[in-house]
Amino acid sequence: MAMLEAHSGAGAPARWQDFLQLLKPRVMSLVVFTGFTGLVASGQAIHPVLAAVAVLCIAVGAGASGALNMWYDADIDAKMRRTRGRPVPAGRVQGADAAGLGVVLSLFSVMLMGMALNWLAAGLLAFTIVFYAVVYTMWLKRSTAQNIVIGGLAGALPPVIGWAAATGDAPMNAWLLCAIIFMWTPPHFWALSLYTSEDYARAGVPMMPLVSGAASTRKQILIYSLLLAPLGVAPAFTGLGGVAYLAVSVLGGLVFLLLAWRLFRSRAGESPDPRKDDGLYDVRATAKDARNLFAFSILYVTLLFATLLVEHVAGLPPMELF
Repeated sequence: MAMLEAHSGAGAPARWQDFLQLLKPRVMSLVVFTGFTGLVASGQAIHPVLAAVAVLCIAVGAGASGALNMWYDADIDAKMRRTRGRPVPAGRVQGADAAGLGVVLSLFSVMLMGMALNWLAAGLLAFTIVFYAVVYTMWLKRSTAQNIVIGGLAGALPPVIGWAAATGDAPMNAWLLCAIIFMWTPPHFWALSLYTSEDYARAGVPMMPLVSGAASTRKQILIYSLLLAPLGVAPAFTGLGGVAYLAVSVLGGLVFLLLAWRLFRSRAGESPDPRKDDGLYDVRATAKDARNLFAFSILYVTLLFATLLVEHVAGLPPMELF
């Protein structure tokens, strides 16, 4: 368990870039993007300043979650190649500073969302932060191979938060966007875990390949992919997406399924940690199918939400079923 005190080991003095890294800017960018898409897809006219405040709150809330995660996980981060250079395990930022930053940003983002927009959006934001920092980070991640499945709810909620910020409501279409990200999360992260399993084993994190084996993980990735592909198309038939969205979601879903099938038929994850270096994409031949699905999964979800966003900004009509 991570402590509030500084992680053992001296490091260089903290720079502003280290505190920015605590906020997990790469993760934050996807959260902001999907949250903004939910806000725009709601179809509700909102003052640009209020829209900017809503997006800021979502971004700050995501950053707060990241800081709390990095504080608590400093002990296991120090054991993993992919995370050992993070500010807290590397000794550049005190654990107490990371925790304090996370708490302050959490309170700021939730209170500003509530006062500037509405308390439904603020409540959903608060729930997301607590779910990620407490339920996922402090409990699920270290206790169950279903950590990614259940914990994925935190990363799936931003479109609902954005929608609620604009309308004060959270209808079915908002939750449909949430469901797409929720169903996307397991195949995305399990593909990664197939070729980073040695890292997780060293840190004692019960990821699926370690608990159920590589073959079972590949099978579950295929099952989730089979559920995800039609779910990704669904917004075209609920009045949310248009013709462009239908085309992108169908084509993207087919490619996703093809890559998931190739991964299922492969032997990815059978040999320990086949990466050549600390990077996520430079892997040996046995892990390429896992790497390919992991990489495409990012493109897939980005294209879905980008197409939806463009359609709504451009005022393109949704699909007409009859």
